[in-house]
Amino acid sequence: MMMINLPKYWEDLNVLHKNREAARAYYIPFADGKSALQQQRGRSPFYRTLNGNWKFKYHESIQHVEDGFYKTDADVSGWDDLLVPSCWQVKGYDQLHYTNVNYPFPCDPPYVPNANPTGLYVREFNLSKDWEDKQKYIVFEGVNSCFYLWINGTWVGYSQGSRMPAEFDISPYVQAGKNKIAVMVLKWCDGSYIEDQDIWRFSGIFRDVYLLARSPQHIRDVFNRTELSENLGSATVTCELESIGHVEAEVKLTDAKGQVVASRTCQVDGKGSVVLEVDQPQLWSAEAPNLYHLYISSGEEVFYFTVGFRTIEISEGVFYINHVPVKLKGVNRHDSHPVLGQTVPINHMIADLKLMKQHNINTIRASHYPNDSRFLQLCNEYGFYVIDEADLECHGVFHAVGDFNMLTRIPEWRPSFVERAIRMVERDKNHPSVIIWSMGNESGYDENHMAMARWTKSRDASRPVHYEGSDPRHFGSPDVEVLDMESRMYSSPAYIEEYAKNENSKKPMFMCEYSHAMGNGPGDLKEYWDVIYKYPKLMGGCVWEWSDHGILTTSDKGIPYFAYGGDFGDEPNDGNFCIDGLVSPDRVPHTGLLELKKIIAPVLFEAVDLAKGVIRINNRYDFIDLSHLRLFWKIEEEGALVEQGYLELSSIAAHSSETVELSYHCPEAAVGAYILTVSCRLKEDDQWGPAGHEVTFEQFQLPVERLAKEAEVIRNNEIRIENQKDQLIIEGFDFRHVFDTYNGTFVSITKHGVEMLNKPLGFNIWRAPIDNDRKVKRQWFEEGYDRAYMHVYKTEVTEQDDTTIAISVRFSLGGYIKPPLLHGTAQWRVIGNGQVDLKVDVCVREDLIFLPRFGLQVTMPSGTEEVEYFGNGPHESYIDKNHSTSKGKYLTTVDDLFIPYVMPQENGSHDGTEWVSVTNEQGMGLKFTGPQSFSFNASHYTPEDLTNAQHTYELQRREETIVHLDYKMSGVGSNSCGPELLEVYRLDEKEFTFEIAIAPIFKEDE
Repeated sequence: MMMINLPKYWEDLNVLHKNREAARAYYIPFADGKSALQQQRGRSPFYRTLNGNWKFKYHESIQHVEDGFYKTDADVSGWDDLLVPSCWQVKGYDQLHYTNVNYPFPCDPPYVPNANPTGLYVREFNLSKDWEDKQKYIVFEGVNSCFYLWINGTWVGYSQGSRMPAEFDISPYVQAGKNKIAVMVLKWCDGSYIEDQDIWRFSGIFRDVYLLARSPQHIRDVFNRTELSENLGSATVTCELESIGHVEAEVKLTDAKGQVVASRTCQVDGKGSVVLEVDQPQLWSAEAPNLYHLYISSGEEVFYFTVGFRTIEISEGVFYINHVPVKLKGVNRHDSHPVLGQTVPINHMIADLKLMKQHNINTIRASHYPNDSRFLQLCNEYGFYVIDEADLECHGVFHAVGDFNMLTRIPEWRPSFVERAIRMVERDKNHPSVIIWSMGNESGYDENHMAMARWTKSRDASRPVHYEGSDPRHFGSPDVEVLDMESRMYSSPAYIEEYAKNENSKKPMFMCEYSHAMGNGPGDLKEYWDVIYKYPKLMGGCVWEWSDHGILTTSDKGIPYFAYGGDFGDEPNDGNFCIDGLVSPDRVPHTGLLELKKIIAPVLFEAVDLAKGVIRINNRYDFIDLSHLRLFWKIEEEGALVEQGYLELSSIAAHSSETVELSYHCPEAAVGAYILTVSCRLKEDDQWGPAGHEVTFEQFQLPVERLAKEAEVIRNNEIRIENQKDQLIIEGFDFRHVFDTYNGTFVSITKHGVEMLNKPLGFNIWRAPIDNDRKVKRQWFEEGYDRAYMHVYKTEVTEQDDTTIAISVRFSLGGYIKPPLLHGTAQWRVIGNGQVDLKVDVCVREDLIFLPRFGLQVTMPSGTEEVEYFGNGPHESYIDKNHSTSKGKYLTTVDDLFIPYVMPQENGSHDGTEWVSVTNEQGMGLKFTGPQSFSFNASHYTPEDLTNAQHTYELQRREETIVHLDYKMSGVGSNSCGPELLEVYRLDEKEFTFEIAIAPIFKEDE
């Protein structure tokens, strides 16, 4: 059999497509306005989906493809069935492969490997006679990376550019009745050099495929340009129409209730336009996504577009929407699905948008390519600002040849660059949600990018142009005149503040990526937003990124887990660097998302006079008042409800504040801490959240003097002490403790004969590295932080009588090779009720990098599963990631405290703790109390377990419970791809003192 022999367009920079239609706005023609409004495209008589099962054959190389598979008489009955749309890798073909920067093939542009994996798709479809006199088009919404198309055995065309539609006129090739379509998709083409995004490298027909039937003379393209008067009191819609042949078009604009606002008819002969005038328009914004409905009727076709009236401008370094300075509170979002890969169903898109809305996100950067056509329509409706980004990234050239700007400087690549801007802008130009055009990502900066920006501005001057690659640190062209803002990635809060204060900085700054949300993090959000709110020149930014990109698979033992780079033998790979989102692959929010929700909340509370119940409410919305919210408040004393109420909020205008008085009683003194919690919640259901949804909250400790608790009555408080070789046996009325004088610690703590320890108590400085420790952990390992053990220099009894014994231990912690990491003196004291008090003075070696933590590790027996505490909760909290937690009294379990990050790491700690008890189901266990707040963790995994595991399924749950009581744990930050952990959040003190009380308890006795 002869092998296929085709022009190698996939390596030809002069051929980006053959016979493909010019780019146009997305629309579907319907038969009437009602159907058009519903946008259920399957109900259009002019639409026919080709989604479904296709016959499929995979070849490891195009050189293995036999010619003739596309012919009408070719027998493909023995081929596999493959669902379209899909990515063939998730269906078991080829190899799943994740790489961030490095090209998965030799960097020799425009050439790609000869062994170029290829997928052949074939299916039949029927056309009714109703379509016989129509122009027939086929639309591929997304094919990665390039494809050749045949209809009924005849070659139709070629296209590349994975994430934009490719449309072909197939009228000459189809017939009424049965037809056969064949598509050959190649994994790599020259376009792959500029599609080097930080993603799984998927292939195939991964977005929808459909047919359109059009009248021979029809509207081909539509550009709805909106313009507002200076006072925003009137507006126009200029509807620019492009036609094939001569047509008449009626253009009608209605409001949200369906009332006609304006209507005009025009003749279109190739080009035409109408202008519709609107008085007192309802403005569109992310907070109030007011939309008008625009219908274009031409012949038997009706098109539907949403129109949003809004202005976008930059003046004196400040970014404005509708004349209001706006902060962009965003995330970067890839198209991703844990099972389907880059094939994303519309219900999955909606779920993402609802979840974002529920967490106060108002902006999405379409990183790093245009998303599905329908996604932007959803953003119009739900209310999101979108940075629409061209499908362009080639940072692999930097690793390959050391020149980040190589491809953007080569003139032969210019058409490839510019076409990606053209196809994006033409498709998405009618969406009010799109407020910024972005010229790609991490591709250097020079003439090719400038050409993209110049074309974009010539086509649409209403939106500013963004591109981060012009950052001087990338050594591209210094000519940034075509760009409208400065853009940075992962700059520190100090850096952006310095920029904002610089009078020579004329453009606004946008952080297109910041606060890398990988694993347990980010922990620096408040520092960023304190600065952003302070300076008008700072636009805001988009957290990297929305979702972890794990692929759902199973281990050899059938245990489901989310896979990342290297799990499929893929090389080169970047490991778990694709697991860097605010939500898990299946969209379970990480605690970092809860933190972001709190930090960017649109309502801020401030104390004015808490004794009298006076607080200030600041409305940080840009356009709407607070009348859609209700304020709830409650007062608790150490977790016990004292009183509660609610308040109807007046219409506090955007960017303004008001003081309110809450009608509670504030006592002068009380035993427990009095805490006021205020919460803003939706009054009514919204399309993205139910009534009662909490938008934000705040807590205040009331000015109530703390009274000392009544002294505990200790029965028969005499203690007995017995020396047994290297052990001190300490006994009381209902307890017996054993202290190992040689090893300087307690090896047994019992109450009512029940053993509370499974192992000796020990000091610990190690935490399982979080993803944001990926850089600093190298130094931690070098210094032996992970293998520090205790050396005892001296143990002595310093005090002893009938009710007390005090033991002093001088010790050090260190690994091998190097000097001890720290020296300390532990003062242990046992009193008559069996309570063990610890005070430890620590001196850390001067030349060491900061410690992960310092505290006491307590291993308790099997069955100690119940955890009760008063501290920050209900979810994990750290010194720099605790703003979304509430101080309160919580009851939970050890299992429920565990957070299954895709890559196991430190998790589930709670800073700000005043006391915690860990008990069995009978209420027997230990209670830990500190004179100052501390951090605790209770887990069925040791730090070593979490350090050594690469996936959650590798963890072996221990029966015992490992409790950590930490003086301090270093913060989590965002240093996996961002600035170093801020000094204030490091355990970098060279001398400190830690105190904790350990009380064996039996809750029935309390």
